[in-house]
Amino acid sequence: MNGTKAVLLAFAAALLLKLFLFDFMIAQGHSMEPAIKNGTILVVNKLRYGLRFPWHQDYIVRWAQPKTGEVVVFYTPLGELAVKRCVVLAGGNFIAEGDNIQLSYDSRAYGPVPADNIIGKVLGY
Repeated sequence: MNGTKAVLLAFAAALLLKLFLFDFMIAQGHSMEPAIKNGTILVVNKLRYGLRFPWHQDYIVRWAQPKTGEVVVFYTPLGELAVKRCVVLAGGNFIAEGDNIQLSYDSRAYGPVPADNIIGKVLGY
């Protein structure tokens, strides 16, 4: 029974870490090259800008905004998951651009993105 408890406890801890603190994703596409190559495994810090429930879009508490140049994971206005660089932040919205301008579908196509759409900051790419 102790082994089962340990496995369940480890599973619960991993789930909480994934839901609230960190997440992993695989970069798809070439829009962030050369900084992030297609297929790169990314670590996303979900607590960088604030705290929110995973099933809720708005932050419960926000303690920071993305800075110019930071690479963030967010939902586009069309609901697609994206990894782009924050170029400008103004009035609760930010402009997202890929590093590879010729291959990037970004704010130049879909406009400003609400800061609440940000899932987190990409670490150590």
